[in-house]
Amino acid sequence: MPQFATITGAVTFTPGDGVPIEIPRGRVEVDLAPDSATLSWGTDGVAEVTAIPRTQFDDYVRDGKITMTQE
Repeated sequence: MPQFATITGAVTFTPGDGVPIEIPRGRVEVDLAPDSATLSWGTDGVAEVTAIPRTQFDDYVRDGKITMTQE
């Protein structure tokens, strides 16, 4: 069952060796695994997805930059 969250602060991911990219504020779908969190969202009709380390995801939640929601 999918989980959802709201990005409320500066949350970034780094593609490969690239520069960190900020995930837009708003609703995202979250798939949690023991070692990672996969975040999915849409921007201008384009579906986007990234995985970040679970520890980084937990830090974002603790810092209030990601808020888990019921739906």
